[in-house]
Amino acid sequence: MKLILASGSPRRKELLSNLNIPFDIIVADIDESIDHSIPLRKEIERLSYEKAYAVFKDHEDSTVIGSDTIVTLNEKHLGKPKNEEDAFNMLKELQNNKHAVITAVSIISKDKVDTFSVVSDVYFNEMSDEEIREYIKTGEPMDKAGAYAIQGIGSKFIKKIDGDYYAIMGLPVSEVYNKLKEYK
Repeated sequence: MKLILASGSPRRKELLSNLNIPFDIIVADIDESIDHSIPLRKEIERLSYEKAYAVFKDHEDSTVIGSDTIVTLNEKHLGKPKNEEDAFNMLKELQNNKHAVITAVSIISKDKVDTFSVVSDVYFNEMSDEEIREYIKTGEPMDKAGAYAIQGIGSKFIKKIDGDYYAIMGLPVSEVYNKLKEYK
């Protein structure tokens, strides 16, 4: 099987490498706007499919994986922060609270299509304004949905998770591995 990851995410590349299956990377070029009139889980599944299909249509001899991850707090989508003030406000909302991370995956080949999503709950500790500002100064929150990286410096603020740690990072490794067994 010729496998392609339709993502430029270094985290997804690292996680997919854990499967020990050779793959190429071709970044999908799609409009990633979210239609907020559609339930977020369905919308994120649509985006994962569009990413996979955008690459698959030019590589129909391959199996293509597309994925997308969003952070939600009370059904509100928390994207990547626009600036440091936005990051501060997001982290302030997340602190001492529970939020959901939804990761959707689509796997497309000429014989089969799978689209699924994994929802994980993340619980943050309380953080002082100073802790939040110091974290923002590291730069880590600035290109991350929800303004944090669970696998990085942001890990020190995580009280617990209910769900798949790797899905929170961007790819539910075990579920992808088990689905790929069905592809030739």
